[in-house]
Amino acid sequence: MENWKKVVVFGSIGAGALLFLAGRRAVGAALAAGGLAVLASEYPEKFEGLIEDAPDYLHKGMEIFATLKKVGEDFAEETERRSVNAMRDMHAQFGD
Repeated sequence: MENWKKVVVFGSIGAGALLFLAGRRAVGAALAAGGLAVLASEYPEKFEGLIEDAPDYLHKGMEIFATLKKVGEDFAEETERRSVNAMRDMHAQFGD
């Protein structure tokens, strides 16, 4: 890949990511998509493989998020249980 294409690809993807994180999601996504389009035009065979494997990646991503959701729910339930027990202990120790 030529140097100017590398600059366009990495610059636009990096700037797009920063804009996305800064809250300018539409502009950031458009800029990153432009960089990815230039990259895809340079390596079309690799992107074809990525598109073919996309359902597997999405499925794995959904499994990860489901696991994280379950961990978060369990953490919230445990936190609530401990806070209720702490309140009961304080009430028993100090009374009304």
